[in-house]
Amino acid sequence: MPTKLAASGLTTKTERGIYTYIAVFSAVLNTVLLIAPVIAGKLVERYGVTPLELGGLFSLELAAFSLASLPAFLWLRRINLRTATYLFTALVIVGNIISGFMDSFPALMAARFITSLASGSIMVILLTLSGRAANPSRSFGIFVVAQLAMGALILAVFPAIYAGVGVAAMYWTLACLAALCLFAVRCIDGEALRSQPRETPGDGASTKPVGPKAPVYRFVLGLAAVLLFYIALSGVWTFIAQISAAAGIGLSASSLVLSLATVAGIASALVATILGDSPRRRVFLLGGYLGMGLSVALLFGAPGLVRFAIAAVIFKFAWTFILPYLLSTLAGLGNAHVMSVVNLMIGTGFAIGPLLSGALIESTGDFTAMLSVALGGLLISMAAITLIQRKAV
Repeated sequence: MPTKLAASGLTTKTERGIYTYIAVFSAVLNTVLLIAPVIAGKLVERYGVTPLELGGLFSLELAAFSLASLPAFLWLRRINLRTATYLFTALVIVGNIISGFMDSFPALMAARFITSLASGSIMVILLTLSGRAANPSRSFGIFVVAQLAMGALILAVFPAIYAGVGVAAMYWTLACLAALCLFAVRCIDGEALRSQPRETPGDGASTKPVGPKAPVYRFVLGLAAVLLFYIALSGVWTFIAQISAAAGIGLSASSLVLSLATVAGIASALVATILGDSPRRRVFLLGGYLGMGLSVALLFGAPGLVRFAIAAVIFKFAWTFILPYLLSTLAGLGNAHVMSVVNLMIGTGFAIGPLLSGALIESTGDFTAMLSVALGGLLISMAAITLIQRKAV
């Protein structure tokens, strides 16, 4: 009996360590993407860049964040995770500090590319550890909640705090936040991904056994589901304020609705985190996809304020609720590198969605084609993930 209790205590400590690591790093490292709305004006003030150049910088950072998945195939299972995290976090800190001193915009772009590449490398570790946790859905829920909470905090606080200072102060703040993350590195076992699947874990390893590798077609279906999911959601969410404006809804009312939707998104991610893995995961996924599909359908035509509010809240609630279950389904496919590829698909979807939606809106003059493509993408994604669930053991 004492042995069992000790083992149980070790497992609890292990899981809490992983959850702490995931929460801290996912919140801070994704800040680079979350501050775009509040940092854009500061960049224009300092460098005098055009909208195209500004968009190019953010696209470059997002691309680097995703491309970090490719070299991860070489080092993820060969390097101690603590060592890797210390190294990449140091690069993030130095990159943010240097960014604040850059006088040339091309030099800034180079600094931001390297910084985002380091951040994306840690993100691969986060996703992989989340998939190996005893409760993957809960881990991915924490991953989502931490980002949403930090995003809400930044949008509420940064504009007021940094109103009278330059962009350098924001980058240096990011460097300080990254430095604070170093205290969470010891929460994980550096050898977690190099240990045997079923051996007794050390401090920070998961007790979750790694299942057999799934057939290739299931990986393809899963990756397609994630890619289409992110293309659809990023395409719609990027232009949801424009949909509101085109329908004649005032800016203040639209902003209030989107703020409420953000709160709903945090609440739904918290619900998914509390529920964790469940035998009803398939039902949760189907319900979430149908909710997203319904919300997109409500945006067709010129929605009034009430219909727009319902659509926005349901869209954000459903999106953040099913995301942990979508990611945990992919993690359950049993391949050590699947989450590296998932990170690449997430970034690719984020990049394609706004570009595709913008092209469709510009070519047709309204939002019908864009919403139709998004709805179709969600339905195909739902079908793909349903097939994977049906084949699950």
